Amino acid sequence: MRRKSRSISPRCNKSRSPSARRHKSRSPTPKRYKRQRSRSSSLSPTHKSSSPNLGSIDCKNACEKLKKEEEERKRRQQEAELKLIEEETAKRVEEAILEKVEERLNSEEIKQEIQKRLEEGRRRLNDEVAIQLEKEKEAALLEARQKEEQARKEKEDLEKMLEENRKRVEEAQRREALEQQRREEERYRELEELQRQKEEAMKRKKQQEEEERLNQMKLLGKNKLRLKLSFALGSK
Repeated sequence: MRRKSRSISPRCNKSRSPSARRHKSRSPTPKRYKRQRSRSSSLSPTHKSSSPNLGSIDCKNACEKLKKEEEERKRRQQEAELKLIEEETAKRVEEAILEKVEERLNSEEIKQEIQKRLEEGRRRLNDEVAIQLEKEKEAALLEARQKEEQARKEKEDLEKMLEENRKRVEEAQRREALEQQRREEERYRELEELQRQKEEAMKRKKQQEEEERLNQMKLLGKNKLRLKLSFALGSK
């Protein structure tokens, strides 16, 4: 920064010299104008009072214009120099910082600190991995238990459903067997009733036949008795 500040002054001195030279080069203009004015005054006496005023105004305007241009040029030059100084300063500061950082990084203390942090990071990472693995293991065990419980529940539900179906089938079979037994008993009773009716009919038939036989025997006995009586009477 100090070297740059010293380098500015020569540039500023150099920048001032052209303006001085320009002012010196412009300085003869009024004299020439005066000579021309003297000649013009001799030629045209009517414009004697107005010509000096116009020349001074033009000279003043030109000087102000040159002054403004010089000031603008100096301002731009100073801005450019300041910008260069800022860039150079920033570059040197960045280089100094990088150098310091590199020196710091290459120091044994920083190497040890980096190694320490790396080891801590590895331990922390290992701990995190172990914790994560433990969590995943617990989650897997929990999921396995849940699946096992779900399978057991499904098995129990299936067995319960099969047992209910078996009971319904057995109940249906029992009712069917009872109904079949009832039908067979009813059929048996019907057969018994038919057999009884048949036996009664046969019994009545036999009794009727026996009654008829007895009646016939009685009738025959009466007939024989009549014959005997009629024969006995006829023999008398």
